[in-house]
Amino acid sequence: MGTLSCCLLLATALLAPRAAAARKCDLQGLWRNELGSNMTLSALDASGTFSGSYHTAVAATNKQILVSPLQGAQQHPAGKGQPTFGFTVQWHFADSMTAFVGQCFVDRRGKETLETTWLLREEVPSRRDVWKATRVGTSIFTRIK
Repeated sequence: MGTLSCCLLLATALLAPRAAAARKCDLQGLWRNELGSNMTLSALDASGTFSGSYHTAVAATNKQILVSPLQGAQQHPAGKGQPTFGFTVQWHFADSMTAFVGQCFVDRRGKETLETTWLLREEVPSRRDVWKATRVGTSIFTRIK
């Protein structure tokens, strides 16, 4: 292999991961978490807000699971490439809401993930039952398309 070919190969190998890592994360699209739940996020508007839908694969109910709406916002929509965001899901099949906060990451190969923490608050019959009204967890979403 000639010197020029070797230099080009080395430059490509060194620059390719940086180009992918510098790519901005885009929330718009279809995402799936580790439990099989799917969500679709719309494009951001000028102020950084978005909407979408969430279809959970898990629920603590005997009712039919329905696709539920979500509303959210991304911090500094025109800013850095790995933004923070938050959204709420209004469950259409349960007396509860879930708030998610997280950050979008792009790895060296260009794979996008959403690392989130969530709080689910369900309705309870009285203040005595507040202790069992809130659950907390984490979810990692990967882009489907």
